[in-house]
Amino acid sequence: MLFAEGSSINRPPMFNGMNYAFRKIRMKIFIESIDSFIWEVVVHGPYVPMQVVKDEEVAKPRSEWSESEKKKTQYDLVAKNIITSSLTMDEFFRISQCSSAKEMWVVLEVTHKGTKDIKRSRKHSLIQEYELFRMQPEESIVDVQKRFTYIVNHLTGLGKEFDKEELNIKVLKCLDKAGNPR
Repeated sequence: MLFAEGSSINRPPMFNGMNYAFRKIRMKIFIESIDSFIWEVVVHGPYVPMQVVKDEEVAKPRSEWSESEKKKTQYDLVAKNIITSSLTMDEFFRISQCSSAKEMWVVLEVTHKGTKDIKRSRKHSLIQEYELFRMQPEESIVDVQKRFTYIVNHLTGLGKEFDKEELNIKVLKCLDKAGNPR
């Protein structure tokens, strides 16, 4: 069951390895709702307090961290907790050796979305599906809309941008005047 865990503002959406694009968006929203700085460490990596020693920037010893620096370093720990709390056992073991939330996120991204070559291949395949999109015989308007939305959402997730007017015209072109497939 795709939505078995339900929606909660207190619990991250569970991920069992399926429907990564959907889960990625939900996790981003969930993490940002707690604190947008937590999402920043997922994207950019953990904060490491630095100091200049002999004209060289080096990591500051923990004993010298200010309260502000301690708080900033905590964001990565919170993000790691959120990410690991949202995973099934198989997915957890995939990222259990990662040292930062960013590293965990990247491992999940590459595993479930693929490398740049895989993304490019997937994008080309979905573009072809988009270009050849037609209403199927005996298909309801609701089913057409679901199928079309699936293609467009996955292409958007892979970096393709659409103009709303272009999308509307595309859907209308796959129907005849009576709303029947062409």
